[in-house]
Amino acid sequence: MAFQWLDMRIGEERDRRKREADILERLPRALNELRDLLRGCIAEYQNAFGPESAEVSGVLSRIRVTVRELRDGKWETAAKVEINVDNKLPGLQIDRAGKALQIEIGMLGGEKLSYRDVETDQYITTEDLTRRILDRVLFPKLPE
Repeated sequence: MAFQWLDMRIGEERDRRKREADILERLPRALNELRDLLRGCIAEYQNAFGPESAEVSGVLSRIRVTVRELRDGKWETAAKVEINVDNKLPGLQIDRAGKALQIEIGMLGGEKLSYRDVETDQYITTEDLTRRILDRVLFPKLPE
């Protein structure tokens, strides 16, 4: 005997699993897109403060941004931020000098992504995302 509630819940679960699989498949490309956005931001920062002032590196499922300051004629690391894919979330785990930021990634129509700050439970734009990642490491002495 089939129950209507059970059929509905099976359908809902099937849809949820499909969405999750789609997001997990899309995560590597999402990280590459974020890497490109961050490279653009860092290029502007380098134009203002010199090519050694910051860099974006990392492979596959990780991005690292390193910021340097000129001290006694040498470029020394001033701050770092690391971004890793988090398959359990699914989304991004961002470590900004010991301060964690979790960003859940969702799918919108047309392969577009949504970003949700888990701590504040707010959806954010890519501009907000890049600011949350870079602002404190690039400009630690400026007020927020």
